[in-house]
Amino acid sequence: MQRREQILDVAARAYFRTGGGFDVRDVAREAELGYGTVYHYYPNRHLLIEDVLDSGFERCEQALSQWIDDGESSSDGLVLLAYCKSLLVLWQVDARAYLVYKMAAEHFAGLPEKDRSIAKRRFMDRLYVPLQAIARRDDESIDHMLAVLVGCCGLHYYAGNSELDVDRISRLAMHAITKES
Repeated sequence: MQRREQILDVAARAYFRTGGGFDVRDVAREAELGYGTVYHYYPNRHLLIEDVLDSGFERCEQALSQWIDDGESSSDGLVLLAYCKSLLVLWQVDARAYLVYKMAAEHFAGLPEKDRSIAKRRFMDRLYVPLQAIARRDDESIDHMLAVLVGCCGLHYYAGNSELDVDRISRLAMHAITKES
């Protein structure tokens, strides 16, 4: 199980470096594992990306559920601000969780059509619609908020920035919803 987790973590980071154009050998090399070892778990890149996304979804769904359980007592704005912060904190340390939202922002374009529609539906049903309900918004403001979060966190993965200013980015994301300064 530990080896599988290692492979999935490396594959998620490889996705950002290569734009999804990595192969199993790249993952084996970066994970400092033999090609045969990685191939034993994942004989092709498609299965590897599928598992990376599936585990990322599980982590995001668990984080959302935990966050909902913890955040019921705050006002709407504070709850949403806390959610933005919790997503950024999670994404900084969990490339798989970030990849789910990154790919959702791109409509899961890198996936085969049948996988794309499944991923879109899972994202909408388990992550997006609950967020709309929390925010009490049914307009595109949730899209704008997530775009701010995904874009800023992308600096962490693509530009190599070590730390995100979670408070500032969360306030920017809130501005996308509330249109307040």
